[in-house]
Amino acid sequence: MSISRLSVTNLRNIGSAELLPCSGVNLIVGPNGSGKTSLLEAIYLLGRARSFKSNKSAVFVRSGEKEATVYGEVNALASLPPVTIGVSKTLDGRHQLKVAGSFVSNTAALLELVPIQLIEPDTFKLLSSGPNYRRQFVDWGVFHVEHVFFDVWQRLNRCLKQRNKLLRRGKIERSVLAVWDDEFVQYAATLTEQRERYIEQLKPCFYRLLSELVAEDLCGIEIDFYQGWRANTSLSEVLSAGLESDLKRGFTQAGPHRADLRVRYLGQNAADLLSRGQQKLVICALKIAQGYLFSKSTGRTCIYLLDDLAAELDEVFRERLCKLLSTLDCQLFITSVDEQLFSRSWPSMDVKVFHVKQGELE
Repeated sequence: MSISRLSVTNLRNIGSAELLPCSGVNLIVGPNGSGKTSLLEAIYLLGRARSFKSNKSAVFVRSGEKEATVYGEVNALASLPPVTIGVSKTLDGRHQLKVAGSFVSNTAALLELVPIQLIEPDTFKLLSSGPNYRRQFVDWGVFHVEHVFFDVWQRLNRCLKQRNKLLRRGKIERSVLAVWDDEFVQYAATLTEQRERYIEQLKPCFYRLLSELVAEDLCGIEIDFYQGWRANTSLSEVLSAGLESDLKRGFTQAGPHRADLRVRYLGQNAADLLSRGQQKLVICALKIAQGYLFSKSTGRTCIYLLDDLAAELDEVFRERLCKLLSTLDCQLFITSVDEQLFSRSWPSMDVKVFHVKQGELE
């Protein structure tokens, strides 16, 4: 799984740029503000149809222009010719998606074709922010290994929206609500089972990789799954018992939409005890473990985007991380202000260096 060609037009400070990446390590070097992160943002757009920096199109469309466009040629399978993908975003937030020359209506096709793992400064939110970030992390993995996940996820969210709409009315027919509750519980059971199965697969892989990164320093780290309501209690019972409270608040307080991947250190919230460097290592271990599981389940590899990889890590941990990444046999895009920081990091991989200055490749 790799990108063999990337063309970027009118994205942030990049007027026009074209990259022909190698299938190994692509090191993007330049001073701060030069456009390094914008190139990673362009690749992310290919796989998610959105930015990881901002949801406001007016922010990442180049000043004075009306539209930003990213075009890529993706080698999804070695036995097949590259698939072309085009994503355009306008100032008013509209977007167009094309796969193999045909328009597509949703991002599921992009997620399937361009599996991206992102490690950048804001990924600290995976530990420090609310459950939404960790649910997204888990669901990315489940999406790629459970074929019916996306359909179940969509149906469950439709039920949730309908239930919340009824709750906001205040006075409702219990028989009407019961119809949506039954469907909600049905899809919740399937979705929760898929998430639990995935996390049980993730745990041993994560613990092994974390031990390789930090030896015994973080042996007290544990991850566990919270399904979104009390354990050993049926969701039907929880919804029934909490109905009056849901009516007062106008939304459903229990269910898979409240699920969480809890990361603890010595029994406490890991983000409260770990340093920034330690948190980054835990997050990297989670992301790499997810990449291993993806490859094992699909026979394909992820594309890793690593923005300012050297930040928060000393040389020892940086080299350990690079060694682990090299074992994935996947395509890497790494930004850095200093090319020499990685001069000895990839002895067995192809490396291509791109120099960026004021939005232009040199």
